[in-house]
Amino acid sequence: MRTIQHWIDGKVAESSSGRSGAVTNPATGEQTAQVAFADVSEVDAAVASAAQAFKSWGAASLAKRTQVLFNYRELLNKHRDEIASLITAEHGKVHSDALGEVARGLEIVELACGIPQLLKGETSTQVSTRVDVESIRQPLGVVAGITPFNFPAMVPM
Repeated sequence: MRTIQHWIDGKVAESSSGRSGAVTNPATGEQTAQVAFADVSEVDAAVASAAQAFKSWGAASLAKRTQVLFNYRELLNKHRDEIASLITAEHGKVHSDALGEVARGLEIVELACGIPQLLKGETSTQVSTRVDVESIRQPLGVVAGITPFNFPAMVPM
C-alpha cells in the first residue's frame, strides 16, 4: 500500500509517528493509499524549515518571486489533467469539475503573478494638519491553512 509521506525541506520526510489514515476512492470506497500523520516534532521541523526558507524568500526581489510564481503557473498548466485525475481519485469530483477547479486555481496563481503591482505601498499626504500616512507591504512569514475538502486544489493555490 502506497504511503503518502510529508514534504519537509524540499524532500520527502518519512513520518516516525507510526500513525496514518486511509485514503479512499470516494466513488468506490476502495482504499488506494494511506497518509502518514505527523507528530509534534515533525510539525516543528516543517515550520522550522519554512521559517528558514522565508529568510531568503522575503529578501528576494519582486522579479525573482514573480518568476517563481510564473514557473509554478506553467507547471500547473502543463500537469492540469494529472492534477484533475488526482482530485477525482481522492476527492470524488467528476473529471470535468476537477479540471474546472484547476482552472480556477490557475486564475488565482495568475493574479499572484501580478504581485509587483499589488505590493506597491501608498502615501497619503496631509490626511491631517502636517500628517502624512505611508503604508508599505512586506512578506510576513510562515502561514498555515486548513482548506475545505470540496476545493482541495483551488483554495491552496
